[in-house]
Amino acid sequence: MANVFGLVSLLAISAFKQSDTPLMGFSPAASREQLALESRFDGAIIQKDLPIWLKRLSAKPHHVGSPYGLENANFLVGLFKSWGFDAEIEKFYVLFPSPKERLLEMPGYRAKLHEPAIKEDSTSKAPGGLPTYNAYSPDGDVTGKLVYVNYGMPADYEVLEKEGISVKGKIVIARYGGGWRGIKPKVASEHGAIGCLFYSDPKDDGYFQGDVYPKGAYRNENGVQRGSIADMPLYPGDPLTPGIGATKDAKRIPIKDAITIAKIPTLPISYGDALPLLKTLQGPVAPGDWRGALPITYHIGEGNTNVHLKLKFNWDIVEARDVVAKIKGFDLPDEWVIRGNHYDGWVMGAEDPLSGAIALLAEAKALGSLVATGWKPRRTMIYCLWDGEEPGLLGSTEWVETHIDELRTKVVCYLNTDSIGRGFFNVGGSHSLEKFINQVERSVLDPETGATLAQRAKANQIVAAGVAAMKELRSKQDIPIGALGSGSDFSSFLQHVGIASFDMGFGGESGGGIYHSTYDSFDWFSRFDDPKFQYGVTTAQVAGHTMLRLANAEVLPFDFANLAETIEKYAKELPTIIQTKKDEVEQFNMELGDGSLRLSQDPTKSKPQPVKKKDIPSIDFSALDRAVARLKTAAGNYVPAKAKPSLDLDALLIQSERALLGAGLPRRPWYRHAIYAPGFYTGYGVKTLPAIREALEQESWQEAREEIPHVAATIDKLSEIIESLVSVSAKS
Repeated sequence: MANVFGLVSLLAISAFKQSDTPLMGFSPAASREQLALESRFDGAIIQKDLPIWLKRLSAKPHHVGSPYGLENANFLVGLFKSWGFDAEIEKFYVLFPSPKERLLEMPGYRAKLHEPAIKEDSTSKAPGGLPTYNAYSPDGDVTGKLVYVNYGMPADYEVLEKEGISVKGKIVIARYGGGWRGIKPKVASEHGAIGCLFYSDPKDDGYFQGDVYPKGAYRNENGVQRGSIADMPLYPGDPLTPGIGATKDAKRIPIKDAITIAKIPTLPISYGDALPLLKTLQGPVAPGDWRGALPITYHIGEGNTNVHLKLKFNWDIVEARDVVAKIKGFDLPDEWVIRGNHYDGWVMGAEDPLSGAIALLAEAKALGSLVATGWKPRRTMIYCLWDGEEPGLLGSTEWVETHIDELRTKVVCYLNTDSIGRGFFNVGGSHSLEKFINQVERSVLDPETGATLAQRAKANQIVAAGVAAMKELRSKQDIPIGALGSGSDFSSFLQHVGIASFDMGFGGESGGGIYHSTYDSFDWFSRFDDPKFQYGVTTAQVAGHTMLRLANAEVLPFDFANLAETIEKYAKELPTIIQTKKDEVEQFNMELGDGSLRLSQDPTKSKPQPVKKKDIPSIDFSALDRAVARLKTAAGNYVPAKAKPSLDLDALLIQSERALLGAGLPRRPWYRHAIYAPGFYTGYGVKTLPAIREALEQESWQEAREEIPHVAATIDKLSEIIESLVSVSAKS
C-alpha cells in the first residue's frame, strides 16, 4: 500500500478546487450555489444513524416474500415519510422457489448442508433463514460418477476434452469463481452433465486468504454461498412474466416453459462437505491452476463412487415489495433522477445489500433536512429500495417493465449501489457521463487518506496497470469508468430501456468470506467490513452529490467525447479477435502437419483423430468504422459548456442513451443496448458491442457480418441526436 499512498500524496499537490471550475451543467454563479448546497447536504449526514439502521434491518432473515421483509418495507416507508418524501410500497408477484428436500450422499457419507450457529455471531441462530441452495435449480433425483471441472467455465471443458474426459451422464463439482455461478450449470448441461455442485475452495474464499470467521473475516468450513442460477443473460426478473410486469393479474407462462430456469439440479455446498467428495476422485492430477487449497491432491478424472443428489422445491408465487419514495421537482417535475439499492438478503444480508441501503437512507435523510428548510430540486428525485434482487433482479425488473412507457420519456439517469466495502471508489456506467462523474469524484474526500476519491482511485489504477496502460492513465485527466454487464439493479434501466446509468461502490481493503451465507451479519460487518461506518457516509456523499447535480443542473451534464473514444476502442478490439483465432488455427495446423500434435497416451481414453482446421474468413468492419468516425466528429462538435438551458436540449440529451438501443441481441432480445450487455457465457461480466463480439468469439461468421451494419446504424442514431444537439445549441 505504500506505493499507492505515495502516489496519492503526489496527486494531492494538484488537488481539484471546486471554486475554480464551474460544475458541468452549471453556470459559474449556479456552481457556487450548488457547492454551498452540497456542503449543507454533507453536514446533514449523521454517521451514528447507519449502525442503528443496519442492526434493525439485519436482525432477522429478510428474503423476498418473508415476514421480516414486509416489516422492513413498512419501516422504510415510515422513514421516508418522516423525511418529507411521498413514499409507498409497490407490490409484484414473482416465482420464488424454496427448498423442500435436499440430499447429497455417497456410500459412507452424507453431506451436512447446514451452517451452524456461532456464539460470536448473535444472529446466526435466528430462525426463518433460507437453507443453503441455488434458486431456480430444477427438481431432480440423479445418481452418477463425480467429475471435478475447476471453475466450470467453457475454457475448463476444453481442458477436459483434450484429456479425453467426458462429463456426459456425470455430476460435476465446480469451485466458485472464474465467472458467474449461473453459467456453471448451463455449460455443464450443454456438455451432458446430469447434476452440478458448487463449493467455495479455501484458496479463493477461505483460510488460504486469512483467518476464518469468527476469528477472521474469511469463509469457514461450514460457510455456503447461496445464489440464483436463473439464466439472466437471457432475461432477468420473474421467469414467468418475461418482458411484462409481474402484477397480480399478469399473464404468466407455465413453469415448464420458463427458459431461465436451470436445466439440471444444482446445489451449493461448503468446502467441509466438498472435501470427502473430492477425495474420491482419480485419474490425472489437475493442472496447476486448477488446484485449490484443500489438503488433497486434485484430480480431474471421475471417481469409482456414485454420488446421489436429490432436490425438491416449493414453486411458490411470493410478494415482492419495492419501496418507492419521491421528492417532486419544482421546475421540471417530469424529468426524473432515480436512485436505487436493494434491501432483500439471502439471510441477514448485512453487507449484501444493507451496507448500501443504509448509505442510501443517510443520503435520503440529508435530502429531507434540506426539504424541511424549503429547498426543492429542479427535477424530481426518486429513491427506490428494491426487493427480490438476490433471486434475479426481480423487484427492479418488474418495476421497470410495468412503468416502461413513462420511464422512456422521463428518466435522466439511474444511480445504483449494492454492497459497500472499504477502500477504493469504483464506478461503472454510461460513458456519456464519464466526465461528469469524474468531476463528482473530485468533490468528495476519502475518509482514510484525505485525498479526493478521484486521486485515490487514479493512484490505485496506476499502480495496478502495466507499463503502457500506466503511461496512458497518467496522461488522462479523467479516470476511465467501467462498462456495465449485469449483477445488480441497473440492468433493466440501462440494457432494456436505454437509461443512462451508474453503479458505484467501494472495495479492495475489506475482507471477504461471508458472501450469501448466514454469517453476513451485523457482527461480521461491524468487525471486518466498515467498523466505523465511514465508507457508508462517503457513499452517501458521492451518490448524493451525483443526484443533486443531475437534479439541479441547468443543462444536463452529458458529454459525448469520452463515449465516442470508448466505442472506438471497443471497435478496434474486434479485428484482434479474428487475428487471434487465425493465429490459433495456423499453429494447430502446423503442429498437426509436422506431427508434434500428440494424442493422449492413455489407452483407456478414446479420442477422435484431429483434423485440419478451416481457415478463418475475413470480416468487413468498414460500416462500423464509418459510424464510429461520424460519432467522433459529432461528439467533437458538441460543447456542453456553451449549451444554454432549454427543454428541447433536455429532451435530446435524455434520449441520447435510448438511441443506442437496437432490436435486441440474437437469441436474447430482452437485451437491447448495442454497446453494453452481460455475456452469454460470462453472466455478470460485460461484453461490449456484444452482438458482434460474441458472434466472433463463437465463430458465427455470417451472424457477425449481419450484425455489423445493425450496430453501425444504431451508433448513427446517436450521431443524429448529437448533431441535433449541436444545431439546438447554436440557435439558443
